[in-house]
Amino acid sequence: MPRNANRVGECLSAGASLLVSGAAELLWPTRCVSCEMPGELVCDQCRENLPWIAQRWACPDCGAPFGYLTCTECAHEWEARATICALGFAGTAARMVSCLKDAHELRLAPVIAAAMATALDEASAWPARDGYARFDPRAIDAVCFVPATSAAFARRGFDHMELVSRALCREEGLALADVLVRPYSRDQRALGREERAANLAGAISVCDDVSGLDLLLLDDVITTGASVREATRALLARGAASVTACALARVW
Repeated sequence: MPRNANRVGECLSAGASLLVSGAAELLWPTRCVSCEMPGELVCDQCRENLPWIAQRWACPDCGAPFGYLTCTECAHEWEARATICALGFAGTAARMVSCLKDAHELRLAPVIAAAMATALDEASAWPARDGYARFDPRAIDAVCFVPATSAAFARRGFDHMELVSRALCREEGLALADVLVRPYSRDQRALGREERAANLAGAISVCDDVSGLDLLLLDDVITTGASVREATRALLARGAASVTACALARVW
């Protein structure tokens, strides 16, 4: 076999992929998930209008906007050492989540990861309750994520937060620790605050050793915080040294 045969094969495969993607783009052009303007998944105008949360004024415990001093959402009682949320859950931010999860637009995973990385970078300039930076990549041993239920995974064929987490790990140069499992629980979206907490009680468990690790826990949306708090409790109960939480969007 010629020395460069494998390389030629790789180039042919790449060329074929480009042809296929080009044909797909002609038939089904990429459109903005928010305004449907053709060209990009999130167009320039919609990016400019994203509801970014100012980390300076956000609650360091639950990530709610304007909760730095007095937070009506959590009363500063959450288990995570800090929680960082990038956007308010509205408009384009909400469409990004639903299009990734329910419309299978998997190209949004790195877009969402980039938005979360932006918030983490800003949060690194502000203290958590322990006096240290809310996020410091040098102080994180691994990234984990709130998993989809077994039923949701079977329905979609993928775990959207695993895709986002892998993209964020590449962005931040961090290791991925796929250590959380959630075999059951009802869909949280139709439940109230107390129902969400009851639905998730004991539903998330840790399947590997996390003793002594400082972990970054990712989720897509924080509403009441039931999912993130249950996952945090499970990680701490298995010996994690600390958990810092991060989500794309915050409902408040």
